[in-house]
Amino acid sequence: MANLEPDDAQAASRHHAPNIRDVATAAGVSYQTVSRVLNESPHVRPETRRKVLDTIAGLDYRPSRAARSLNYGRLGAVTVVTADTSLYGHARTLRGIEESARSTGHTVSITVVESESTSHVRRVVEHLGDPSSGAVVLIGFDPASFAVLAEIPAEVPVVVVAEPGHVDLGRPALSLDERSAAARATAYLLELGHTTVHRVAIPPERPSAGRQAGWRDALRASGAPIPEVISAGWSLQDGYEAGRRLATRDDVTAIFCGNDDIALGVRRAMYDAGLDVPRDVSIVGFDDAPSTALWTPSLTTVHMDFVTLGRAAHALADAVTRGESPAPPELPVPSLVVRESTAAPVRS
Repeated sequence: MANLEPDDAQAASRHHAPNIRDVATAAGVSYQTVSRVLNESPHVRPETRRKVLDTIAGLDYRPSRAARSLNYGRLGAVTVVTADTSLYGHARTLRGIEESARSTGHTVSITVVESESTSHVRRVVEHLGDPSSGAVVLIGFDPASFAVLAEIPAEVPVVVVAEPGHVDLGRPALSLDERSAAARATAYLLELGHTTVHRVAIPPERPSAGRQAGWRDALRASGAPIPEVISAGWSLQDGYEAGRRLATRDDVTAIFCGNDDIALGVRRAMYDAGLDVPRDVSIVGFDDAPSTALWTPSLTTVHMDFVTLGRAAHALADAVTRGESPAPPELPVPSLVVRESTAAPVRS
């Protein structure tokens, strides 16, 4: 579609204040493209950027993030975007959001991102672009959620729950300090006398991810060898398969797992291989799901207060919709919970 001529643009603006969709229609692009131009994203072709900026000038479109955010916040709604509500961290963060929303009379809806496909991401983003969806809290523990985040229009108020530095899209973000917690857990195993600590990672863990970076920090600080990371999925079975690989190696005496489910799978693999935990192999999880205290042996793990994280995310989203720019809240530091699955090594 061709650009509106100046006279046409002015006539259109007399009927109502132009919005981002008017700009997109006049420029012949998607409103996501207009959003990327407004956010100064580098992922827009120069000719498209010029066309959008010319149309903005012709329509006299004047975006105001604070005013637009207020429009989304008036309805007292919040939409949580997440990839999987069955995973422990996602579910507990969601619970915190719901608790905080309930205390303020806000309604909560959940949009599950099932894939990174362009068509699915587009459908999710179109829903979020409707002011009736309210503010958005995006639980960004996976690539699919970040694919959605990159396309959300600029006028939609968004708070992201994600690791620091993972993305920089000009959105407020909150996270727990996973890096220092992972370093403490690894250092604890080394202090017990293990010569190194093997790593079974959850997806989509990058070397810079907090849980892996902290593990590397501790190994480097002690001069310990850094083993190759074993990448697993999210399930118990994924942990079991990774554990079977490690159980065949005599040099494996300590394993730091990406989460508690992976740790349980690894624990079963050791049992099936005739290895005792913790006499032969020490295992540490991450998250501190309630069931871990009842395992045999009970699991040493890192406690993550996802509920408080969720409450803080909703409170921040509520503030953003009121046009405020509050300082990030202080969040609880993850802590190591020592139980029965770790001990000094008896083999090397």
